[in-house]
Amino acid sequence: MIYIQIVISLLGGILLGWVIRQKIASHLTQSAEAKAKEILNKAKAKQQEILLKAKEDSLKILDQAKKEEDERRREIKKTEQRMERRQTVFEEKILELEENRKKLNQEKDSIEQAKDKIRQIYEKARAELERISSLSVEEAKELLLESTEEKIKDDILERIKKLEKYGSEEIEERAKSLITSVIERCAAAHTAEVTTSSVSLPSDEIKGRIIGREGRNIRVVEQLTGVEIVVDDTPEVVFVSAFNPIRRQLAKLVLDKLILDGRIQPARIERVVQDTKKELARDIRKAGEDAIYQVGVTGLDPKLVQLLGRLKYRTSYGQNVLQHSLEVANLSAMLAEELGAKVAICRKAGLLHDIGKAMDFEIQGTHPEIGKDIGEKYNLAPEVITPIATHHDDHPPTLEAIIVKVADAISSARPGARKGSYQEYIQRLEELENIARKFNEVERVYAIQAGRELRVFVSPVKTDDLGASKLARKIADRVEEELKYPGEIKVTVIRENRISEYAR
Repeated sequence: MIYIQIVISLLGGILLGWVIRQKIASHLTQSAEAKAKEILNKAKAKQQEILLKAKEDSLKILDQAKKEEDERRREIKKTEQRMERRQTVFEEKILELEENRKKLNQEKDSIEQAKDKIRQIYEKARAELERISSLSVEEAKELLLESTEEKIKDDILERIKKLEKYGSEEIEERAKSLITSVIERCAAAHTAEVTTSSVSLPSDEIKGRIIGREGRNIRVVEQLTGVEIVVDDTPEVVFVSAFNPIRRQLAKLVLDKLILDGRIQPARIERVVQDTKKELARDIRKAGEDAIYQVGVTGLDPKLVQLLGRLKYRTSYGQNVLQHSLEVANLSAMLAEELGAKVAICRKAGLLHDIGKAMDFEIQGTHPEIGKDIGEKYNLAPEVITPIATHHDDHPPTLEAIIVKVADAISSARPGARKGSYQEYIQRLEELENIARKFNEVERVYAIQAGRELRVFVSPVKTDDLGASKLARKIADRVEEELKYPGEIKVTVIRENRISEYAR
């Protein structure tokens, strides 16, 4: 019974708990549903709010868009009106231009007709004049020119003389002033050093020792140095003959050392030649370095400096080429200062203008062409290469090239700079005189002042003063075309008419 009560009690407790849980669950469900409804109601209210706001915003946007569209339409309408007005104006202008073109064409046609009529009248008048005068147009023109020249030739001659005098005096004065100031600033010896090719001997007995037994010594010297030793009857001297000046200098130094030492034999000659080659190479390099230091030129390739030093043993018409190059460099720099040109370019180009002569006995071609190739090989600036390549041209392309050419002519033409053979001198004077003798009016010709002036005597019967003036210009032009010469040549034409009468 007790168990039954206990079981009943337990079942009652369980049932009571279940009932309580059901009530609690029901209460919780009702509370959640209420909250959900409340949230849902709030969401619906918020949704309504958002929709209302969105509608308001959309209405505002639509209103703004309508306003902007209306504004654009008004602007487009105004633009269309402006375009229509412009099109109207353009159409009016086109019509006006078309009318003007028609008028111009009509005027052109009338002008062409008038020209044809004038041309016909001119041809008729010309034919009538030719018939009356029995002269063609060219003959009448020639006759008129001759008549005019005959009447006013004195005035023409006077005018020509006046213009020539004024122009030549002013140009000559300016040129003299410029060149004089430059030459005064360039102090150089009147006679440059000339490389000798003779070896002095203390006595004639040394000649036999130089030749050696059966000519062994002299053959060894010639083979090792590449020269020819000339031993003749000239007392106490032997001559070194070679086209290459470096070889000639090498042989001269070798002979000087052998003569001083006294031991002249093949083995000794070989050692002396080897030592002398090294000394000569050092001397050549030092000469090049001294040259660039003396004129203030920098940035040259060492091999180019070595080539420059070789000019110390190179001569041209008896003038030492290295001394000549230094002089041209200084003259070029001074001329560039006076004329406003590039001083550094002129100085470097003046120093290297004859660099081709360091190789012209080894490479085929003229020394300006060789110098150009050397400049390109050692990366010289084009502004420097141009004067080197054109310093003997008639019309150098740049101001710097002209300056180098002028400086080269000044250095070569000054007294004592060069020496030429007697035959070359006579030949040049004869060529100069023969040019003037080709003209029929010429009676006698004399080249004076070492070929710097040409005096031409003409027949007074064959030409007048105006013709003499023209003849001087023709002769000068012919000299410029046919001869090559440093400096300038003055052509003086003399027309003398002597009239003699006798009183008996």
